[in-house]
Amino acid sequence: MTERLATQFAFLAEVEKLKSVTRATPIHDASRPENSAEHSWTLALYALVLADQAAPGVDVLRAVRMLLIHDIVEIDVGDVPIHLANGTAHGSAEIQAAELAAAKRIFGILPKDMADEFQALWEEFEANETPTAIYAKSLDRTQPVLLNEQAGGGSWVDYDVQWEELETRVGTKIARGLPGVWDWVQARIRPWFDARGR
Repeated sequence: MTERLATQFAFLAEVEKLKSVTRATPIHDASRPENSAEHSWTLALYALVLADQAAPGVDVLRAVRMLLIHDIVEIDVGDVPIHLANGTAHGSAEIQAAELAAAKRIFGILPKDMADEFQALWEEFEANETPTAIYAKSLDRTQPVLLNEQAGGGSWVDYDVQWEELETRVGTKIARGLPGVWDWVQARIRPWFDARGR
């Protein structure tokens, strides 16, 4: 038991580093960037609050678990903004390989049974094929959009994001798992883009 606790606390100490990973998206008042731990915690709440929007077959508590660990790899890899360099880096084979190595390293700190469980959850989220992963991934795309809107444009300004780009890279992923949410979000944010000729 002592050895198991030691590895569990070693993992918990390691993931404290997620609080130091700065994201491209600012917090609601644009006073500073959000960190990846804040993002993960907020998404867990999104999963609970928006559970009534989930498609049949979604396990909301499993989605919460996915969202709490989905960005732990950023401890090693950092945040890769979706709009960076026209999105060429985000999702590239190089980034995917780095994130997989990070997942194996960080989850590998845990006892083997937990390491295997967390790795499987992370891989399910990344594959984005099960109803639960699709729900979780849709939420992961929703939250930064709403933060940017609250912050007066946030990273949309920083990366000169155009409406078509946002709709393609983000909107389609939200709509895949949460079509009603995307309809609501789109109606809310489209005027910001239209007012700026984007």
